[in-house]
Amino acid sequence: MPTYFRFLALLALKIFSAEQVDVAVLEVGLGGKFDATNVVQAPIVCGISSLGYDHMEILGNTLGEIAGEKAGIFKKRIPAYTVPQPEEAMSVLKDRASHLDVSLKVVSPLDPGLLKDQHLGLHGEHQYINAGLAIALAGAWIEKAGHKDGISLGHSTSLPQQFIEGLANASLQGRAQIVPDPFISLDDQNFNTGGLVFYLDGAHSPESMEMCARWFSHVVKEEETKCSDHLGEKSHDNGNSRQILLFNCMSVRDPQLLLPRLANTCAQHGVLFYKALFVPNQSQYNKLGSHASPPAEPQQVDLSWQLSLQRAWEKLLQSDRGLDSTRCSESSSVFSSLPLAINWLRENAQKNRSIRFQVLVTGSLHLVGDVLRLIRK
Repeated sequence: MPTYFRFLALLALKIFSAEQVDVAVLEVGLGGKFDATNVVQAPIVCGISSLGYDHMEILGNTLGEIAGEKAGIFKKRIPAYTVPQPEEAMSVLKDRASHLDVSLKVVSPLDPGLLKDQHLGLHGEHQYINAGLAIALAGAWIEKAGHKDGISLGHSTSLPQQFIEGLANASLQGRAQIVPDPFISLDDQNFNTGGLVFYLDGAHSPESMEMCARWFSHVVKEEETKCSDHLGEKSHDNGNSRQILLFNCMSVRDPQLLLPRLANTCAQHGVLFYKALFVPNQSQYNKLGSHASPPAEPQQVDLSWQLSLQRAWEKLLQSDRGLDSTRCSESSSVFSSLPLAINWLRENAQKNRSIRFQVLVTGSLHLVGDVLRLIRK
């Protein structure tokens, strides 16, 4: 059996071919040069989004090395677009492009004013960078494939209406996604009587962790303002809400890079976590070609990684907030399974009806997927 992603790529190409699709948008799984999607020899256009320190165990330890792998998707004389990059990465991309006679253009972030009275469907400042790239790629395909059909391109001061609708309706599960817990009755999900809300973002690199923290801080402050307006008074603290972190990351990640970036960015925006929960993923039982299922009987779970994450978190609290070890241990918990952690959150939300529990789920797309599956059951 091929690896999971290679199998998905093979299956996707088979379906695209069988259905004779007009256009296929292929996103690289990891890197570029040796990725399964890189079998396409003559794409219409290529794009490279913001580069950061991710999958370093495979792609390299510097932005230059990582950029070299990403530039592996460039094809001779096929146009390519990218977004503003750190100089170290950009120079490698430009060098690779010149060797292949590739016209590499750097696109600017989307100007929100071009959406007229609409808002970008995806939340977070970085999505305006992604939107700018998406517009350039879609425009290049339309020009090359001749599918203009009344779409007016090439105006820097306006966007086609179809583009505006697409950007406004864009959605992406597990990225800046807000899901009220359906287990807590809808009557409880308001600013007066608290509730339990999950804020899900599969960030797992230092750069994306910072973006996630900015987004979470922004929505927390926004809801705090709405709550104050609703109550007809200006609240000077968020005493009616508690921010909880639900975290796990793969063991190839470095929590010393991820957790400080998350906590410090949140703290800079006035958001401090009341408690951090560390849990293992459940997805280990859902591997392709495996008939494994979660064991019926409780068994010993190896929590050594989660305990090391907790230690990293407590060390961070001691250095940043000056908390002693006893206070730190009260500020975090390790659960042997995700359902136990969800149950703990629900019990606390039920007991404290006047408090709104805002749970940031991050560190792993596997964890985000597991949480979505569990709370929707």
